[in-house]
Amino acid sequence: MNSSMKFSRNGDAFLLSEIPEYGSNDFLQKIITETSSGWRVLNFFGVPEQESLTLYAVLGARREQQIGVMKCRVTESFPSISGYVPQLHLFEREIAETFGVIPEDHPWFKPVRFITSRTTGQNSFAKSVDEPIIPGVTDYFRVNGEEVHEVAVGPVHAGIIEPGHFRFQCHGEKVFHLEISLGYQHRGIEGQLTGGPYPSTIHRMETVAGDTTIGHTQAYCMILEGLGGSAPSQRGDSIRAIALELERLANHCGDLGALAGDVGYLPTMSYCGRIRGDFLNMTALICGSRFGRGLVRPGGAAFDIDTRQMVELQRRLAAAKSDLQNAVELLWHSSSAMARFDQTGKISAEAALELGLVGPAARACGVQRDVRSGFPFGAYKNHGWQPVTDPHGDVYARAMVRWLECQQSIDFIAHELDHLPQGGCRAKVAMPLPESMVISLTEGWRGEICHTAITGINGTFTSYKIVDPSFHNWTGLAMALRGEQISDFPLCNKSFNLSYCGFDL
Repeated sequence: MNSSMKFSRNGDAFLLSEIPEYGSNDFLQKIITETSSGWRVLNFFGVPEQESLTLYAVLGARREQQIGVMKCRVTESFPSISGYVPQLHLFEREIAETFGVIPEDHPWFKPVRFITSRTTGQNSFAKSVDEPIIPGVTDYFRVNGEEVHEVAVGPVHAGIIEPGHFRFQCHGEKVFHLEISLGYQHRGIEGQLTGGPYPSTIHRMETVAGDTTIGHTQAYCMILEGLGGSAPSQRGDSIRAIALELERLANHCGDLGALAGDVGYLPTMSYCGRIRGDFLNMTALICGSRFGRGLVRPGGAAFDIDTRQMVELQRRLAAAKSDLQNAVELLWHSSSAMARFDQTGKISAEAALELGLVGPAARACGVQRDVRSGFPFGAYKNHGWQPVTDPHGDVYARAMVRWLECQQSIDFIAHELDHLPQGGCRAKVAMPLPESMVISLTEGWRGEICHTAITGINGTFTSYKIVDPSFHNWTGLAMALRGEQISDFPLCNKSFNLSYCGFDL
């Protein structure tokens, strides 16, 4: 096994002094070498220290369930390696935008969130200090040629959805290129976490991406438990896992209905809309909140499941399983719907690996990438989770992966309810270790969630970096539209169903 990194496990803390430091050229070459040999980028971020910026590379290897970390110091710039490791392209741009440190010769050097640098007060993409930074105002890629035209969509959309700008380069109906520009609702969440953990921090985690309350809050609780050297209660771990799978079920069910609606197949759309509410109400039965607010807490869960709730959950789960089966079977048997799904928005396994896609978007390309099996945590450690995959990489595959995962989640919840560990649902968590780092990974319904925390001499956060699965996957949506009809954009977009706020943070 390679010894050039500090190796860790999901949720385990270690001292900052244990992380090997390299010169920038060696550091970047090691990233190229490791990613070409099977490792991938989980996180890549900078932390300002006096007159320099320390870059941290967090890599993961599924086979060994290992996380590797290394670092280097840079000042005004560093060589971009996005040309060799495309999954880094957004991370490098984010570092430039946040700290004013430039990845030289970056192949697609543009703003990520249109924010002002924390350290210099100036965005790296602005032409002058006095130039205002306006979200969406940048140099867009353009395809020149006879009869080539441009179509701009957003940031204001027809539905009640979050803002994002999509710019298509088309020849007739055929899309040559789609450029996605986000950053319209940058909330500065990561900056607000510095100096914590505060009493309010847990509530911020619940709203990193509102439809992924359980996924992000669990990642944060794993951070505190790792820094405190504390283990959550086994019963609390099981309740967390039940809530995480209910969150997955509600969103996958909603997506299957929305996909049906995008091709005008109203029976499945209507049924899934109602059944999604059934899954949300199961979460509310446990904690009083349909989105799981207040449920996941350091040390386990703030709400237990008593016998009455257990029986009611089992009854509701069985009913929802039958209803969802009927609703989705209608969709699979609709030849007109399947004709729209099949071969639409295809992405190859090679492209998925190169771009670093995660979650159902990756698994629908045949890539076995799932934190529950690759970096198991909590109740999944002894489960032997087997990721669901489909090799075709199209809208149909992304829908089918969701449906198969729904069946998995229902079976998993039923098993956990039947085998809830005895004891309390929450254990005590010790104070965070000083001058340490911990990386936590969870499998949200969109895919891999990565939280990385660094503490200072008094045990408070000096840096907290969040990577929502949407940060990895928006580029995948752009690639899925190449060569497609522009009229297929709503269908492709819904088949990914990515988060604007989870990206913008």
